[in-house]
Amino acid sequence: MQDTTTHPKILLGQFINGEIVVVDGKQQPIINPSTGKISKFVEHANTTTINKALEDAHEAYLSWSKVPPTKRARVLFKFKVLVEENREKLAELIGQEHGKISHDALGEIQRGIENIEYACGAPELLKGDFSKDVGPAIDSWSDFQPLGVVSGITPFNFPAMVPLWMFPIAIACGNSFVLKPSEKVPSASLFMAELLKQAGLPDGVFTVLNGGKEVVDQLIQHKKVKAISFVGSTQIAKYIYQESAKYGKRCQALGGAKNHAILLPDADVDNAVSQLIGAAFGSSGERCMALSVVVAVGDAVANQLINKLKDAMADLKVGEYSNDENHFGPVISKEHKDKINDYIQSAENEGANIIVDGRNVIVKNNEDGHYVGGTLIDNVKTDMLSYQDEIFGPVLQVLRVETMQQAIELINEHKYGNGTCIFTRDGEAARYFTDNIEVGMVGINVPLPVPVSSQSFGGWKSSLFGDLAMYGPDGFRFFTRRKTVTQRWPSSNVRENIKFSMPTL
Repeated sequence: MQDTTTHPKILLGQFINGEIVVVDGKQQPIINPSTGKISKFVEHANTTTINKALEDAHEAYLSWSKVPPTKRARVLFKFKVLVEENREKLAELIGQEHGKISHDALGEIQRGIENIEYACGAPELLKGDFSKDVGPAIDSWSDFQPLGVVSGITPFNFPAMVPLWMFPIAIACGNSFVLKPSEKVPSASLFMAELLKQAGLPDGVFTVLNGGKEVVDQLIQHKKVKAISFVGSTQIAKYIYQESAKYGKRCQALGGAKNHAILLPDADVDNAVSQLIGAAFGSSGERCMALSVVVAVGDAVANQLINKLKDAMADLKVGEYSNDENHFGPVISKEHKDKINDYIQSAENEGANIIVDGRNVIVKNNEDGHYVGGTLIDNVKTDMLSYQDEIFGPVLQVLRVETMQQAIELINEHKYGNGTCIFTRDGEAARYFTDNIEVGMVGINVPLPVPVSSQSFGGWKSSLFGDLAMYGPDGFRFFTRRKTVTQRWPSSNVRENIKFSMPTL
């Protein structure tokens, strides 16, 4: 039973037209996963509140879209400075609601700051193309104009970074932005809203609406919302993409992942082990880029890998977010903890070998926290449930194959195609891998190949629904629409004949 005795009661509302709004609606408890106890409550936005917020956002867009990109960028630059100055407080909010260790939360915030920096380049990145004399006295040019009110629906695992993938670019492009964060971790979004206001962003340009599916559906169905950006599970990503298309919305929806690493016999195994430990267990494995499967080519390197991983994992420290000596913290909820443990059990039932078992971890003084220790499973097969599904927890599985080609085929056959990596010293093998792997983000001796802010983030297959990836150049294309103008100023003393054929040069 959850502890409901927290005093005084902290109630979070919505951020609408520059202020926090509470309307005495449905409330949901926010659980601190480190302790398993209620820390706050969040109010769900009702239909009246949502409609009012979207009308305000539309009114704000009408004037914000007319602000020159340089002035928009100045607001974002001030926002960047404020985020940097308040990063410790933001990390604390993330830790309280997500359970992420402070050093990991600060890393998340830094990656978000890099996306603000990229968005500050809007004056250059929004420049269109110009072609003079495409025909007799005819010029043609294109520019990129904002869409209107756009929305982002973000997951629990990155309360700051994923919203920062979206709204700085959307705002830089001249849109107003409505953020629907996970109801499990709303505080970071509300805090960033306050920082945007301090930076000088006009009221209504940025809105935060809290709630569940009912809020998502209203955003998709509302006529004022022109685009939906989403990060979460594949099941929900597919639903949002299909529903958005039904209502004529532009949509990018990032889904789940099952990220593989190939370990070749020539690899530096010690280095690979160090990289794998962080990539598999950082943030409790609750990353869409978590490296959760190693495909070892040959039993010799597989045995070496298992032994070294087992030894390295003995030193892993799991505990509360506020202790920087811990390597990772709890998972988001008791339900998710139970789900991860069920996947571990299913692997064992289906014949895999549990080398390091992270179940039944107890953290002193936080016995009700949602903890799962680092888990290592060997001899996993492709037909096992734990392999087919995204576990989204601190579980690393090892498969064994005989050749690199078998490893590539195994990865290409999986329904997800988000991220992958190869560990090798062989440049020819690495080049072959990058050319033939059917995955959107690829690392060479880099286990978490998350693109920098000037690139774009997105997988293939069931990991991404939509034509454009997140942030970077694709972000600017997603949050704008191209307009092409062709003009001619005919001579006043020349009378042209009527032409019925298709114009040509």
